[in-house]
Amino acid sequence: MRRSRVPGAGLASWTEIDTGPIPGGGALRLVRRDEEFLIAVDGMELMGSHRSGSERELADLACGALRDHPAPRVLIGGLGMGFTLRAALAVLGPQARVVVAELVPAVVAWARGPLAHVFAGCLDDPRVEIREADVNRVIQSGPETWDAILLDVDNGPHSLVSRANDRLYDSWGLKRARWSLRPGGLLGVWSGCPDRQFKARLQRTGFAVTEHRIRSERPGRTPHVVWIAEKPAGETIGRPAAPTE
Repeated sequence: MRRSRVPGAGLASWTEIDTGPIPGGGALRLVRRDEEFLIAVDGMELMGSHRSGSERELADLACGALRDHPAPRVLIGGLGMGFTLRAALAVLGPQARVVVAELVPAVVAWARGPLAHVFAGCLDDPRVEIREADVNRVIQSGPETWDAILLDVDNGPHSLVSRANDRLYDSWGLKRARWSLRPGGLLGVWSGCPDRQFKARLQRTGFAVTEHRIRSERPGRTPHVVWIAEKPAGETIGRPAAPTE
């Protein structure tokens, strides 16, 4: 998801469609102006229906490598407005399985309701399973489960919706992701801005990392970033120990 102030007169110029509580506190707002929809929190835009380029790029870069895989298993963290999911389905073959973990139940309800036209039926694709769950818990559910994990959660490594999302991007969270990937698997991470420290953290965790900077669809804005982190082929690791308090 992207982070930016709502343009123009702010949310006052938009019509509120619904709100959805965030587990742990706060709420997301779904708003509309003419044919454009936004999901926002605290006056900040997380996702807009008319801007999707970098989210699609996340799926293209990570799932493109699985194009010839006979039956890949892909985990997507964050449903948003479905752009990453739709792009992944366009690349992956008929035997793929794509699990989407979404923390906020209202986002799933919006996808089947007022945003159904944006999702264009992708939730009904037989390859798709939606889990209303913290993606961190899904990642922790077992070793060598996924061929790719795509994280389009919150604002990337700089959380906005929930501080609990920081657990995905700290050293322990990245070790858990590496443990959960099959050998040669890919971790794809979207971010609303560059972050040298996060790239270095990925490398210290043992990933081979490629950084892709993607021009914002709004002129003059900071470029978005997608990191593609590869777990070495042939590597099997034990379950990482939980960090001590």
